[in-house]
Amino acid sequence: MFDFFAKASNLERITPPFLRFHIKTPEPIVMRQGTLIDYTLRIHGVPAGWKTEIAEWEPPYRFVDRQLKGPYSLWHHTHAFTEEAGGTRMVDEVKYEVPFGPLGDLVHSLFVRQDVTNIFKYRNEAIPRLLG
Repeated sequence: MFDFFAKASNLERITPPFLRFHIKTPEPIVMRQGTLIDYTLRIHGVPAGWKTEIAEWEPPYRFVDRQLKGPYSLWHHTHAFTEEAGGTRMVDEVKYEVPFGPLGDLVHSLFVRQDVTNIFKYRNEAIPRLLG
């Protein structure tokens, strides 16, 4: 499973279509600590750019991406992989914050929390389908 995530282009395949998510960084993208990746997406129809850095790269156990530029004031996403009988368990841990203080808190409660939940729900359904 780690090999699937080591190919950056697979991120488009596990991101919900409503985000219109596209990687702008030219292929091939060599995944390792320090790799920078640029994306475009739409958040409720509004175009946004996003730049992440692979902050930690520890194949085949874990990697961490963090937002350098984008819609969040903080995005820190740990992907952890453990072998289990019959397969691999992947656990996502995401720490994020929305900018704009109290206004951001309101937007978070109205939209962002559910959006993030829906994104990971989609991923949880797409990954087993893609990996068979």
